[in-house]
Amino acid sequence: MSTGPDLEYGAVESLRGSLLVVSGVRDVGWDESAVVHLDDGTERHGVVLEVADDLAVLHVLEGTDGMRPGGVRVAFSGSPFRIPLGSGWLGRICDGRGEPLDGGPPVLGSITAAVNGWPLNPVEREPPRQPVLTGVSGIDALTTLVRGQKLPIFSVPGLPHLQLATQIAAQATAVGDPFMVVFAAMGLPHADIDFVRTALDERAATGELVMLLNSADDPVIERLLTPRIALTVAEHLAFDAGNHVLVVMADMTSYCEAVREVAAARQEIPARRAYPGYLYSDLASLYERCGRVRGRPGSVTIMPVLTMPAGDITHPVPDLTGYITEGQIVLAEDLHARGLYPPLDVLGSLSRLMRNGAGPGRTRADHLELAAQAIAALARARQAAELADLIGAGALSDTDRGYLAYATALEDSLLRQQVDEARGFDDTLDRLWHAVSVLPRRELTMVSRASLAEHLPGGGR
Repeated sequence: MSTGPDLEYGAVESLRGSLLVVSGVRDVGWDESAVVHLDDGTERHGVVLEVADDLAVLHVLEGTDGMRPGGVRVAFSGSPFRIPLGSGWLGRICDGRGEPLDGGPPVLGSITAAVNGWPLNPVEREPPRQPVLTGVSGIDALTTLVRGQKLPIFSVPGLPHLQLATQIAAQATAVGDPFMVVFAAMGLPHADIDFVRTALDERAATGELVMLLNSADDPVIERLLTPRIALTVAEHLAFDAGNHVLVVMADMTSYCEAVREVAAARQEIPARRAYPGYLYSDLASLYERCGRVRGRPGSVTIMPVLTMPAGDITHPVPDLTGYITEGQIVLAEDLHARGLYPPLDVLGSLSRLMRNGAGPGRTRADHLELAAQAIAALARARQAAELADLIGAGALSDTDRGYLAYATALEDSLLRQQVDEARGFDDTLDRLWHAVSVLPRRELTMVSRASLAEHLPGGGR
């Protein structure tokens, strides 16, 4: 039984920063939303962080500046934060809690839903299949994203991860099926927010995109709501409206830092690196909301972006993310320093569901075998490069020098791409064939003779 929205409390015990403590409450629970009425007629919004006896600690989204204990009344909603659902979200630019930033009216819908949501029931899941083509050759060819997959981008501060995520959001497609994108920005500087808005403006104008933008100076508690709102909107667009939806979430490290800050405000016992012990289950409650549902045509695919502090892949955020997700796209500092965009570390990247979404009837019949050959050859090229550092390139065999030439051709032909360049899939695989053609034909042992005859007639050295 909840207090309901009509019962208000005015006994404010204290105001500290963005926290408001109300006494005399009953039947109020954690994560319950509330409206704070000020004596000047304005309203602010809050979320319950803690309940003890008859006290409730409220995190006020807009802050407590200008409030005084005797001039505030709090109305609890009786439920977690809810949003309207419907097509009204498409083409809109909103802040991290769903309020318009584009000058338009509030987003309306015929139904509402709590943003906390639920992970998909494993019994009702359909296996991910069919690709999401990003238009980025290195991803589409070698770490194919599959509808219903969760595939994060691992990066470090200073690399163009936001640029890559925005490019994917701007040009990804589901190959002829209805496709939408929800972009959730968390804790980004205003310059990055402006970049995202500008880069995605064209797709937003077509009504295929929803933007939720939480900036670095927005309330911390709003950062916890942003991905939940994004996923709730995506679930409706996918499982009720029948679209394939890609949810891009950047930066999940900022989200996790917000979780840590709120946990400290709740005076919870910290675990590894001061993050709460439930960080794993918190991340899983977000990532496991993606997938496909039996009997429904749509899908939700998640691409979280996270920056690894000091490049430490054992940091709790990338470490726990890796346990939950199905692979990773890794960006490398040395490639970025050499001017390669995107600086994709092919050998460090992996899409565990690639075989579910690529190959005959999905991408192209020669895709999987060609990708396997390309990755194996790149591993051999790395060994040859290490050997060259030891004995000199002149002492290498002709075959090893061929692998070094292949690595250069792969970067120049396939991996190097413009930030606004959307490549078709046939163009991508043709570029990959061009790269492997640098190798002696006897080294192409993972590609069938039929594919070699079709794509390299008389080719290879």
